[in-house]
Formats: sequence, C-alpha cells, structure tokens
Amino acid sequence: MTAARRTLLTGALGLAGLGALTACGGGSRAVGPRSAVVASTEASRHARGQVSTSMRAAPTTVDLGGVVVDTWAFGTAIPGPTLRVGAGQVLRVDVRNDLPTDTSVHWHGIRLRNDMDGVPMMTQDAIRPGGAFRYEFTAPNPGTYFFHPHVGVQLDRGLYGVLVVEDPHEPSRYDDEWVLVLDDWVDGTGRTPDDVLAGLTAGSSASDGGSSGGHGMGGMMGGSTSGMGGMASGGMGGMSGGGDVVYPHYLVNGRVPSDPDVLHARPGDRIRLRVVNAASDTVFRLSLAGHRLTVTHSDGWPVEPVEGDALLIAMGERYDLLATLGDGAFPLTAIPEGKDGQALALLRTASGAPGIPATAAATSGTVLSLESLRPLAGTTLGERSTDRTHDLVLSGSMNPYRWAINGRSFPDTDPLEVRSSERVSLAVSNMSMMVHPFHLHGHTFSVRGSGVRKDTVLLRPMQRLVLDLDADNPGQWAAHCHNAYHAETGMMTTLGYVT
Repeated sequence: MTAARRTLLTGALGLAGLGALTACGGGSRAVGPRSAVVASTEASRHARGQVSTSMRAAPTTVDLGGVVVDTWAFGTAIPGPTLRVGAGQVLRVDVRNDLPTDTSVHWHGIRLRNDMDGVPMMTQDAIRPGGAFRYEFTAPNPGTYFFHPHVGVQLDRGLYGVLVVEDPHEPSRYDDEWVLVLDDWVDGTGRTPDDVLAGLTAGSSASDGGSSGGHGMGGMMGGSTSGMGGMASGGMGGMSGGGDVVYPHYLVNGRVPSDPDVLHARPGDRIRLRVVNAASDTVFRLSLAGHRLTVTHSDGWPVEPVEGDALLIAMGERYDLLATLGDGAFPLTAIPEGKDGQALALLRTASGAPGIPATAAATSGTVLSLESLRPLAGTTLGERSTDRTHDLVLSGSMNPYRWAINGRSFPDTDPLEVRSSERVSLAVSNMSMMVHPFHLHGHTFSVRGSGVRKDTVLLRPMQRLVLDLDADNPGQWAAHCHNAYHAETGMMTTLGYVT
C-alpha cells in the first residue's frame, strides 16, 4: 500500500474530499458537516447551560510507575483530564496542537453535531501544528464516553481522556465513583506506534515490527501466514484473533502492574466503576478478586443489572459496573485476551498485603459479554419496519497487512447512503479470524436479538450481527473497526446522509 493509502485520516484531502467519500448516485446530494440541516439538528437539542475548558496536545514525559516514557498527551498525565458535563449541556473545549504533526479530537460515543466529530477529511480540517480548534456541541445523552485523536495511530500514544455526561435525574445507588481506563502501551519503549505500523505493513516479525499475528487471512479469507511471528491464541473462549501487536505494558489509569493505581474506600462501600477500554489492539477480561461485578450500563446506555465474575471489554467499549467492597486489599485485574501480561489496579479498604498473584487468571466463573445483556425498559428503539439495509463484510490479511469492508480499503470503500428519518439496518459479518470492535460515529444502534443499545460492538471471527439505527443525526459519519491498526490500513467506511 502507498503511504497515502496507509495514512487514513491525516486530513490531507481536507473537506474537499467529501464528494469522493459520499459517492452518491442517482442525483442524490450529500449532507455536508457544515450544512444548515446539521446546524438545525444541533439547535433542536435544547442546551441547558455550558461547560468550558481547554486542552493542549503536546509531547511530554510520563512516569507510568517506574517506567518513564516520552509520548504525546493532553497535559502531563496518562490518561488525560476527565471532563464532566450534564446531559443537555453544551461542552466547549478549545484544543491547541503543539505536536509536530496534525491532530484532532473525536468524542467517542457522543451523538453530537457532525462538524464537531473530529474526523479530518470527513468532518473537519485537521488541526495543524501550532493551530487550534474549538469543539462546541450539546451532549444529549448521559453516560461514560472518552475522547481521542482520529489521525493515524495517535490513539496508541497518550492522547486520550474520559468524558462523563451526568444524568441529573439518576438516583444515587453508590457511595463513590471511580474512572478506570485500560490501555496497551508501547510508545517510548524503543518503539512508537508509527514504528509498529511500519513493521506490520512491511510484514516483519514480532521482534522487530511489533506483530503478534500468525493467523492471517492470506487471500482475504483464510489460511496461515508465514514469517509473521506467533499469534497469541486461546482468547475469546479459545478462538484466535486476540490482536496483532505484542505490547510490553498494559495499564490501568496510566500505571504498570508493578506500581499500580491504588483506590481507597471503606468496607461495605458500594462503588460505581466507569470502565473505558482505550487500548488500540487489545480486548481485556476484567475481574476484581473476591468480588462479583454488576453491569449497569454499556456504552452509556442502561441495561438490566446482571452479575458476573469477569467482564469482556473490547477496544472503544465502555461499561459501568457496581461492586460492594469487602474488607481488605483486592487486585482489579485486566487480562489481555490472547496475549501475555496483565493490567492491574489495587482497591483497598483496609491495611495489609493484597496477595497479588504473579498473573491473575480471571477465567473462572461467569464471564459477562454482549450476550449477557438485556436493555432496560424504555431504552430500546421503537418497533418499525426497516427502510434500508446495508451489508458490511469485514475481511483482511496479515501479509500483506490490509483490512477491508466489502472487499475495499478506505478511502476506496463504498459509502453507506442513508436519508434522514429512515430506519437503517447494518448487517455486519466478520469474515476473518481476527476480532473486530465495530464502531459507528454519531449514533447508537440496537443489537438485533437483544435490543441492547451500543455504539461499539465486538464481532468474533465468523460472527454476524445486525445493528438497527434511526437515521436522526445528519452528516457524514465514520464507521470502522476500533483496532487502530485495522482502521489505519483500511477497515473503515462512511455512513453518509443524502437528500
């Protein structure tokens, strides 16, 4: 692939590329991000006040707990700031770019106005070095969200933070609230994410390029690939496809397991855990030693409370959990699926050693996932017939390293044309032996069969899911795999509104 093809969202084409991205036929006209209908949709959201802040993206040095790295971040800590806004309020964030390259901020999971979505070449021009951009939008739905760049593989650096949209009417059912951000980390350890991408696209081994892949999709459908190192297997219930990259570190709240983040509470406290998987290539299995976890929200939407021993959480997903803490010190462990290592935090309600195992298994008992969830009453889409269906086939290969939707790699993918007020179904099939967290910008969808509302959903190898949505947020929206390396090498398309 050429450098231009690999650099997925650098903004090199600018908004002038919008016509190529929509490719509408039959005289249809694309609804652009700066159109009157986008402004009108935003105005209809009835803002209830405003929260203003600023952020600066810049190179910095970060201590991950005895591991000191040079990286890029919003500020001087990993993760970046946790922003809080009330549902229905306007969030205004002035972002300055002091990086040596273009950047942007995508507000992951928010049903916001199109021109604030932070996708260069699709919704805005990239923020140039030394430049600035004001993001201003109404946050309509409560929930746990996060923000990150949508340029290259910058997500795999330290450029991310959490956005909490608070529900003023939600009854308090807990004594305290903690934000937990999971991540896989390579930047500043002798390699950068760009080095990893170069190794993958060059077909190098795990030792010199960063790949852990070996079950590639040679010819786009199956078979094995030689010379790519050994892919970790056994993840996701024994299935292959746990990821492409070998990471030296896994983090909870920016800390390595040898010096973990320590969270303090009292015995018997009921704690709300807002968990975000900000990793670029890793699905985690999360557990809290000696405790059961109750899932209450998925991607911001409430679900019927369900209790389990561990939780599977894919890249880009967010889950809200409740846990009633015992008396002692307990490791909260995130095991990377199909990979070696672990991420760790420590929850302490009393003095004493926590007895942290060298490697926590987190495999016994009930493991919660999408299949475990049911929507809370009143959160489902209303019953109606489907106006339009799009089939999306996810495929790819490890050597050459290329990922595709319907056989094409972005920006050559065929856009998904929709019209306002339609009920749209996306029938997504994963025809590869890798897992793919599929993420849709600017919308939430209902997973057919369960009715659970989400914006990011994990597709296992050879799995098919039908995702129903209401086309109620006009503009041009990215739809892609939230593995940063898969998206950067082609697994992305556009959900484009037309008139």
